[in-house]
Amino acid sequence: MPLGAARFGFSSGVSEVDIQSLVIAGGGGGGGPQGSASGTGGGGAGGYRNSYASETSGGNSSTESVLAVEKGTSVTVTVGAGGSANNDGNDSVFSSVTSIKGGKGGVGFALTGTYGSGGGAGSYTGTTSTGGSGTAGQGNDGGTGRGGNNNNIRAGGGGGGAGGAGGNAGNSSPGSGGGGLASSITGSSVTRAGGGGGAGPATGSYRSGGSGGGGSSANNGGTGGNGTVNTGSGGGSATGSGGNPGSGGSGIVILRFANTATITVGAGLTSSSATDGSDTVVTFTAGTGNVSWS
Repeated sequence: MPLGAARFGFSSGVSEVDIQSLVIAGGGGGGGPQGSASGTGGGGAGGYRNSYASETSGGNSSTESVLAVEKGTSVTVTVGAGGSANNDGNDSVFSSVTSIKGGKGGVGFALTGTYGSGGGAGSYTGTTSTGGSGTAGQGNDGGTGRGGNNNNIRAGGGGGGAGGAGGNAGNSSPGSGGGGLASSITGSSVTRAGGGGGAGPATGSYRSGGSGGGGSSANNGGTGGNGTVNTGSGGGSATGSGGNPGSGGSGIVILRFANTATITVGAGLTSSSATDGSDTVVTFTAGTGNVSWS
């Protein structure tokens, strides 16, 4: 644990392990398709909670407190799956730390609900639609959708990312996915949790996903890109007959602790372990189960 880092957990005097963590939920799937005249929104990134060193958490918030876990006590780890097309992602969990699912991309309606980062709004009825709201300390809002009586000017907003809001749509101009955030908890800097790109029906009306693995969108019956696996990124949207939105990327849970402690990983979890300096870094890429330390 870095000098001066905050801690919470069990009472003093009990044998504990200080765990630094990066917990990212599954990203939302892209929206669409909804007829030849619609704009559709990109999927939002999963919630991003980080307690490593002095790094940034989602929504460009402060580093969270390090969690102190009593030796011999089992705690839950869950890696949230990404959402399929038009579906929210799933929460990821480490003990008392829960990162909230990424929101699905919109298709012609305003998005409501609780999301890590919100999905971008779609546009079908000719009115401007509101993207999903991100959760403070975890992510950002999805972009607004652009309405209009002329079919070709309608466009969807980009999905929110951990580091930036989804782009708002303009006339014939969908919003790009919001950017992700970088962490060096494994010893190397990796950017994760980007939002998916929004799309419109007009030729060329597609946008890239946000940095960190957000899926790009597709128009005129194309296939939107999937959020990158184990980044919690949102899927790209799609428009037009036969269009296929992308799925959100699955989340990830990374735990870092002094190598004087030994972790036991229960059944149901897929993980790998590495050493960085005097620390052990365990990366969980799928499943749910219990872990403990000795």
